[in-house]
Amino acid sequence: MFDKILIANRGEIAVRVIKTCRRMGIKTVVVYSDADAGSLACEMADETVHIGPSPAAQSYLIQDRIVDAVKQTGAQAVHPGFGFLSENASFARRLKAEGIAFIGPNPEAIDAMGDKITSKKFAAEAGVSTVPGHMGLIETPDEAVKIAREIGYPVMIKASAGGGGKGIRVAHSDDDMAEGFAAVKAEALNAFGDDRVFLEKFIVDPRHIEIQVLGDKHGNVIHLFERECSIQRRNQKVIEEAPSPLLDEATRAAMGAQAVALAKAVNYDSAGTVEFVAGQDKSFFFLEMNTRLQVEHPVTELITGVDLVEQMIRSAWGEQLAIKQGDLSINGWAIESRIYAEDPYRGFLPSIGRLVRYEQPEEGDQGDYTVRNDSGVREGDEISMFYDPMIAKLCAWGETRDDAVRGMARALEDTHLAGLGHNVPFLAAVMDQERFQSGELATSYIKDEFPEGFHGLAPTPDQVKILIASAVAMNEVIAEQDGDPSERTDWTVLIDKAAHEVEVGYDEAEDLIVAIDGEEVSLSEIDWRPGLSLFKAVLDDDAFTAEVKRAADGFDIRHRAARARVRVLRPDVAHLYALLPEKQAADTSKLVLSPMPGLVVDIPVVEGQEVKSGETVAIIEAMKMQNILKAERDGKVKAVKAKAGDPVAADDVLVEFE
Repeated sequence: MFDKILIANRGEIAVRVIKTCRRMGIKTVVVYSDADAGSLACEMADETVHIGPSPAAQSYLIQDRIVDAVKQTGAQAVHPGFGFLSENASFARRLKAEGIAFIGPNPEAIDAMGDKITSKKFAAEAGVSTVPGHMGLIETPDEAVKIAREIGYPVMIKASAGGGGKGIRVAHSDDDMAEGFAAVKAEALNAFGDDRVFLEKFIVDPRHIEIQVLGDKHGNVIHLFERECSIQRRNQKVIEEAPSPLLDEATRAAMGAQAVALAKAVNYDSAGTVEFVAGQDKSFFFLEMNTRLQVEHPVTELITGVDLVEQMIRSAWGEQLAIKQGDLSINGWAIESRIYAEDPYRGFLPSIGRLVRYEQPEEGDQGDYTVRNDSGVREGDEISMFYDPMIAKLCAWGETRDDAVRGMARALEDTHLAGLGHNVPFLAAVMDQERFQSGELATSYIKDEFPEGFHGLAPTPDQVKILIASAVAMNEVIAEQDGDPSERTDWTVLIDKAAHEVEVGYDEAEDLIVAIDGEEVSLSEIDWRPGLSLFKAVLDDDAFTAEVKRAADGFDIRHRAARARVRVLRPDVAHLYALLPEKQAADTSKLVLSPMPGLVVDIPVVEGQEVKSGETVAIIEAMKMQNILKAERDGKVKAVKAKAGDPVAADDVLVEFE
């Protein structure tokens, strides 16, 4: 077995590989850029090698620097993780020529399946059902429009070398195609160093289901069942689960057999994923094959008990698969939520910065569910603008899907982040939705359920009790600590503007008894003191965790997707609050503001220019994605406040209209 492996990646996947290597007794080397100096992966690795500046194109994507690091440290193999060089056949060949093992498939398999265009042609020749589209390379926007008309809108524009949701747009018209084609080519060149683009028919109301395959160098290939990845935003997976709530045994077996046959046809010899687009009628079409470890591999590991990283290492060493297809079965259900540094209340825009607070849920068996948290950052680390804004992959396993959903909701409650925007409230909202709980999924789920964007959810009746009881309990604790405990038992609690009459007392067990509008609840096992950001307790028989923050006149409390200002007031004072005027928001209707920190790619308007509604006025790049800002109304440009190449912060003024 290998003595030392170099990990040509960063963040949580580097940490993930290190954990398996430690268990196998293999030493690790981590390469790092300027932005990742002092990272958790660097701290955990046995050795580290600096490979360049922060941009990936100047560090993680430079093959020479990776090879030099291998030679410098005496590593025998390279694990590429996902992204970066993981699906680069020339890199795999380079390592082979240098006598270095590549922990991934052979270069020929990468060539056959790793390229989206080639893989579709190969699959069609092998008799695999594929989505209608144009597999040839497309050079110009005019050519793209012509082909799109032939295929029929809507059409998906995809980067041939794409992955991780980058380099993808859906066009519904000629204008969409012309604009999206240019944007996808630019994103693809920036993220992958390859601007080739192809088109395929966009299937309405589809589901994204993928099969995990595993092969060795002796011709053996098995599948480890499926994952459903239909909860996506901007073609980026957000929530994944295994198995899929759609499939029956017959469909599962058919998809698995097709994936194995395809893998065997290219002599696949590592972990890989065959992706399908599935209809609600259980029909399915080959989409692409990812010739690497997937981000969402933990859910497969949780339902099968197989360590996929270990299997990749053993395959690269030349061992035969010790697992037969008949040895595998699905045990329980697992869900993964990708926690991103992005602000769901601002259109999910990237929110880079420092993790001022990062409290994670306890991993392992929690009774009715099990928690796994794959993270590459710690409290105090910075989420950089140079890479994907992922903070963690939070997983929950349960014996049934309902158990896993409830477990994920509780695990998200126990996750606290501060210092930047994050999508935990949104993930919690999905867990609480009846549609998600029913398993009626589609890749359009987020667009369908949140057509106007995410603004949180109104508190349910049970959450109203949680908000009130938490605020009353904190009010009691603070008064006691200040040496001024109140004898008052009657309060008015305002949740934003809604008033609730509350009576407070204690029972013989010293549990807090709160009568809310005449209905009594019991609050026990209270775990909170001033300064803590999480309030934990048991309301009647249900444990919960709420995120809390003291405000000038009350508390800001968030439970899952419901958040509110909660005030515990004397009834006469509460009456006065109803008379206070609403604060008016500042008028920004004549300003185009940067929605996120990033770099200005282009400001295609000039002072004095007449602009029509819908015209592009700025392009901002952040987290390897280009964000196109359009005019919301007709107007004349009064001033241009930024230029290409300028760094900007969130809410910086880019363009001002008269």
